[in-house]
Amino acid sequence: MERLKDKVAVITGGNSGVGAATARLFAAEGATVVITARREAALNAVAEEITAAGGKVLAVATDISRTGDPEKLMGIVMEKFGKIDILVNNAGVLDEGLKPIDRFTDEDLDKIVAINQKGTMHMMRAATQKMTEGASIVNVASIAGLRGCGGAAYVSSKAAVIGVTRHTALRFAAQKIRCNAVCPGTIVTPMVADMNPENMDADMFGSMAKHNDLTAQPCMPEDVANILLFLASDESRAVTGQIITTDFGSTL
Repeated sequence: MERLKDKVAVITGGNSGVGAATARLFAAEGATVVITARREAALNAVAEEITAAGGKVLAVATDISRTGDPEKLMGIVMEKFGKIDILVNNAGVLDEGLKPIDRFTDEDLDKIVAINQKGTMHMMRAATQKMTEGASIVNVASIAGLRGCGGAAYVSSKAAVIGVTRHTALRFAAQKIRCNAVCPGTIVTPMVADMNPENMDADMFGSMAKHNDLTAQPCMPEDVANILLFLASDESRAVTGQIITTDFGSTL
């Protein structure tokens, strides 16, 4: 199928996990994908994979937390392709050890907010100045932002993404530029795999265990990418300002 034929899609965090899975899927559906992340070698590896499969891709190393980088990225996209149809804000980081509100560190908070919240907002500010009618923004938030099930710094950053998603949908509804968010539960990605169980805050983990079904299956990156595809495509043209949970029912 070619559900994204002739679309230009910018995907942050495109070097691994959900971002890489989304880039592969979007390219297979006919989009020209622009993948961006800080780690250039991993980014180029994903780009080579997409090219080998016959897809169209451009890899641009970008630090979305750095003022000016998102604007430079959008300038490159406009110069090369002349439009931006889709923005997927997937880049994000976790805190170290699920630190709760009474134990979080300022270092964690500054790092997480800079990437998860400010980076997402920087990207949307830059993209919406170039987007036209029919464009779609999809933000990857987290069930943590809805339910509070995570470290305090991470929860606050993803709750902010949810809020600014609704704000952006409201702001651009008249221009027919859509904005939605996906809130995955646990995802099997390298970022999650790198978490050290020994550093987990036992009290916070215990609180999460009481309010979540920890036996529910986790999402694979492709599960999330499929939802992102729907929200990016014209099939969801009537959907904006919505927050969709993808967690196999673990928080019902």
